[in-house]
Amino acid sequence: MKLSYKLFFLLILCSVQVISQTLPPSKKDKWKGFERTFTTINKHSAYTVKPAKALPGNPWVWRSSFPDWHTEMDSLLLVRGFYIAFVDAADAYGSPDDLQIWDQFYSYATDSLKLSSKPALEAVSRGALYAIGWAKRNPDKVSCIYAETPVYDFKSWPGAKGKSKGDADSWKQLKEAYHFTEEQAIAFNDNPIDHLEGLAAFKIPVLNVIGINDQLAPREENLDIFVHRYTYLGGPALVYPITDGPQEMNGHHIPINDAAKYADFIVSNSYPVKKVLPYSDYFKIRNGLNNFYRTITETKKATVAFLGGSITYNPGWRQKVTAYLKERFPETEFHFIAAGIPSLGSLPHTFRFQQDVLDSAKIDLLFVEAAVNDRANSTDSLTQVRALEGIVRQAKKSNPLIDILLMEFADPDKNRDYAQRLVPVEIANHERIAAHYNLSSINLAREVYDKINNKEFSWEDDFKDLHPSYYGQELYFATIKSFLNSCFNQWAGAPYKTNSSASLPKEIDKYNFSSGRYDAITNAKHDANWKIDQNWTPSDSAGTRAGFVNVPVLSTNHPGAALSLRFTGDAIGIAVISGPDAGVISYSIDGEKQKQMDLFTPWSNSLHLPWYLLLGSGLKKGNHVLNISIDQTRNVNSKGNACRIVYFLKN
Repeated sequence: MKLSYKLFFLLILCSVQVISQTLPPSKKDKWKGFERTFTTINKHSAYTVKPAKALPGNPWVWRSSFPDWHTEMDSLLLVRGFYIAFVDAADAYGSPDDLQIWDQFYSYATDSLKLSSKPALEAVSRGALYAIGWAKRNPDKVSCIYAETPVYDFKSWPGAKGKSKGDADSWKQLKEAYHFTEEQAIAFNDNPIDHLEGLAAFKIPVLNVIGINDQLAPREENLDIFVHRYTYLGGPALVYPITDGPQEMNGHHIPINDAAKYADFIVSNSYPVKKVLPYSDYFKIRNGLNNFYRTITETKKATVAFLGGSITYNPGWRQKVTAYLKERFPETEFHFIAAGIPSLGSLPHTFRFQQDVLDSAKIDLLFVEAAVNDRANSTDSLTQVRALEGIVRQAKKSNPLIDILLMEFADPDKNRDYAQRLVPVEIANHERIAAHYNLSSINLAREVYDKINNKEFSWEDDFKDLHPSYYGQELYFATIKSFLNSCFNQWAGAPYKTNSSASLPKEIDKYNFSSGRYDAITNAKHDANWKIDQNWTPSDSAGTRAGFVNVPVLSTNHPGAALSLRFTGDAIGIAVISGPDAGVISYSIDGEKQKQMDLFTPWSNSLHLPWYLLLGSGLKKGNHVLNISIDQTRNVNSKGNACRIVYFLKN
């Protein structure tokens, strides 16, 4: 007897609902002769089926939909020692709410049941919306994907926006699950055919078993687009078209006559279970994010700022964090401040923090990234401590309940330090500040080094650069997400207790830059050889940085040109644009012996680089005078004697 498409899936759905209603948590029964245990995940019914003798490492298959359809492969895998698992997502079609349930079930399976950290995903039909949606967000947590007659674009089915006839009732249900209007659903660009870079970077194998004439999920609207895009990005995709046997329901129901072959695919990609170092080894929660958690769950308005260099500026982990926060807390109105500027480390951050971040809004959560550029820019250890402490104290003075995360990213220098059993200076300083102020921190540099040694990936082939590949960005996000989940789960449902107060601990260094600010170039007195260009742009073809072009600049290229600046405080410096013609300055503070500083950097030949220079710190508090003149000498690689000051730096 042939069943209609709607009736078939209705029967499957009803069977799952009956199970959910009649079997309480921890109820056990038998499934194909194996012990099945039911539980409840946030009001959603779920179960695991236990093999008679589990393989070492507890590999498992996670079915995304229709758990009683074509179970031959599951039976074979149970015999071979795999667990089978399923969580009923109640026809949410891979929506953000649905994927939150998946996150919770994954934590339950890996933490409570001790199943392997990389399950094989088994997706039938619309189940591909769930499986690929979750896998794209968690490519580090998947061993392989088996997709049978997969729906890879919901605009095809159930939307009927192409050749598929679709399903009007399911389309309505999908829009409700996503909280979409018709226009929003059509414009949605995160279907399984979209944004596959991370999944491809992890080389997750996807086996597609399809009907050759599937009219409900036509291959030209689903499979063909997915395979083309995925393989173009370097992802391994296999296609096994079924051409024999009865193919019912418009070619969407296909026979599975060789389940052993598909079981072999899962076994070969999931076993032996590879040892993976846990993300939790690389972050310290300390006070955590409970103030932020209260804001997003009670006030439902929150501002998150990202302060960093190119690793923060470039696309990757930051966008994934913002998407994660919006998906996990859909009722919260988030304001995100992207304050990443390439080439800048802790010294620039502490002086630009007020203008670039604090003047914009009250910040509830602050991400700080500086460790890579502090090494690249040769920022000395004392200056690092003063700068990082300055950022923290400025933030806490602005909002005593702000939560702060200090992040320590990877680079080849840090790999070499760890190889010599040395703690990189930048990491030590970040951790010193975090421990003193009881702030959260993540040592991503150590994680990358350890995981390379654990043969989980390689720097050359996978991570590739300190500006990481898609693989590296996914790894960074996975650790940050694990940290955020740990913080949020720790406080979810717990009585709120403020972890911060208006009183700050004693300073580590009394000369920290807690009053670091920009000082305007108009405050300087200068001779006629200097001029202020209100909208500076380079006259050559060298590159520029956002925020340091089309801005006012106090500049000269005349040797002997002089200026003076009166200031009050204990530190002074300059933020310059260092290009191919950068010169050398002579400077003194309060008439002391002149010193020289070369403004030309290793990157100046091809880039007008923002370059922050500390000319004096630890000064006696009070009034001072800075004098600067352009020296006759210049770097052998420089084309001139230029000095272009964008800001003075004053503490």
